[in-house]
Amino acid sequence: MTVDVLTKNPALESLFIDPQQVITLDANFLIPPDRSMHLIPGISFPQFQAIWLDPIFQLFPHLAVHEAVRDELVSQDIKTFIQIKVNAMPSEIIIHKDSELTAVEHMLRDSIEARIYPHTRYDPQIDNRDDRGEVKTLAFIAVKGLLYFAAHDYNAIQLVEKAESWSTGLDTVQAIKMYEIIFFLCVRIPSLRKPLRMLYKYQYYLTKNENQRIPSGEFSSKQWNPCINHTSSFYL
Repeated sequence: MTVDVLTKNPALESLFIDPQQVITLDANFLIPPDRSMHLIPGISFPQFQAIWLDPIFQLFPHLAVHEAVRDELVSQDIKTFIQIKVNAMPSEIIIHKDSELTAVEHMLRDSIEARIYPHTRYDPQIDNRDDRGEVKTLAFIAVKGLLYFAAHDYNAIQLVEKAESWSTGLDTVQAIKMYEIIFFLCVRIPSLRKPLRMLYKYQYYLTKNENQRIPSGEFSSKQWNPCINHTSSFYL
């Protein structure tokens, strides 16, 4: 995953102006990262909830997931967390359901899905789990005209960013990366900067290769977002 701290993401700029917009999450935004293959312990769910899940649900009141993502969550902790959000009055999360699509939207969804899945590990003929959630999610939000897809998975982001060259039908969708939301949280909730710095380094700056090619945590907020009244570099 490349971390680009120089290019402004219009989606992130828009969210600084209006965080009330609908943001649809990929599964990896909800699951605590585990890179224990590098001999570093994973982040526990309570810790992940405190520094990540609770803050994003606090700052973004219209977060959403597709039912395919919700149904494939394995951890009981995150399943319980999402169900509590669903059961809240009013509900604190939007669940995208294919049953909400009209007959015309169903046909359009199938057409977009057919253009997306060849670039993934999902095969609609056997309806396997691999990449199913992101394919269903992206096809749904494209049909519904929803703008923002937040993900940490590089391949999922490529489906959006290479929509024109890959002809995925996702030309109107905008991708938001996890490090961009980490930046957003650092600006909006400065007290979380230290644990968010840990989360950033765990996700992006853990291996020797990442140390050589990814910024360690220096973000120029003036470059990233003209809506923020900072003039110096912003450090995680």
